[in-house]
Amino acid sequence: MSDPVLTEEAQRFAAEVARLGAGLTSPVLAVSGGPDSMAMLTLAQESLGTGFTVASVDHRLRPEAAGESAMVAAHCATFGIRHATLAPTEPITGASIQAQARTVRYALLADHARAIGAGCVLTAHHADDQAETFLMRAARGSGLAGLAGVRARTEVAGIPVIRPLLDWRRAELRAIVRRAEVPFFDDPSNHDDRHDRTRFRRLLGANEWLGTPNLARAAAALAEADADVRAAVEWLWADRAKVAAGEVRLTVGDVPRELLRRMVRRAIGVVRDAVTEAARNDAGQDTDATIEGDWSAAVNIERLLDALIAGKRATQAGVIASPRAGVWRFRPAPPRRSV
Repeated sequence: MSDPVLTEEAQRFAAEVARLGAGLTSPVLAVSGGPDSMAMLTLAQESLGTGFTVASVDHRLRPEAAGESAMVAAHCATFGIRHATLAPTEPITGASIQAQARTVRYALLADHARAIGAGCVLTAHHADDQAETFLMRAARGSGLAGLAGVRARTEVAGIPVIRPLLDWRRAELRAIVRRAEVPFFDDPSNHDDRHDRTRFRRLLGANEWLGTPNLARAAAALAEADADVRAAVEWLWADRAKVAAGEVRLTVGDVPRELLRRMVRRAIGVVRDAVTEAARNDAGQDTDATIEGDWSAAVNIERLLDALIAGKRATQAGVIASPRAGVWRFRPAPPRRSV
């Protein structure tokens, strides 16, 4: 019997999965039950056969989420597709709930993929998501890495994450599920103006002249440039960074500021990680009290850079940086004296 003829949409999807996931097998599809992820599931059913599984994440933030995951599970059962519902063991609380939920979601998906021997995770991010992300980050003054937006392929906890729908529009995906009469739900948080993304989504919808596809292409071009810069930083780090005893020494020379910025961020992270690891290995020590200051890859370090370039010592995120004769030394800052 000859293989079934795929629709043009299924061929397009299969080609992108093959391009981004070259050498990877048995993907896990992250399906929330919204129209975008249900469209991805529909395309996978047609083009990938039975070589995939599905996972839904219930963040335990909305009572409706359990029913949404159950809907996805029932749909998968109809077609004999393996499905799992994942949930955090601890409640997601505090500020920036959406960002925390995203971190938890990817951790759960990566752990699940590893547990079942899956080669990668597929998510249903599309061109409209990319354009919204680009505008949100531009409004916040993000640099190259932030403006690059959602990557077509990345890695979370050692598991490849690929996004084969980044060239698709939201309307295209909704049309797929409606045409196939596939069940889906609309997340009410997508219409909640308390979230930045909702406001930018409405801005794009009301101003088609902004050009969603062009914004998405701009983000993709910046992602390519960012990958090149990352490669240059890796080369420089291997050549100019010396890590020993929880300290980092960088030979800076005439390195351009953007590359310096990334190397300094990495140096701070290395020192902080070393302190945390040492505390973890020291039984009974409070890890949270070992190094001061908030830190993430997005923290502004311009004042620190300015000081180092001017030959002055400076401290950030519990790490003290000292310049001397073209070498910048990073080490844990001494604890503050109690009054």
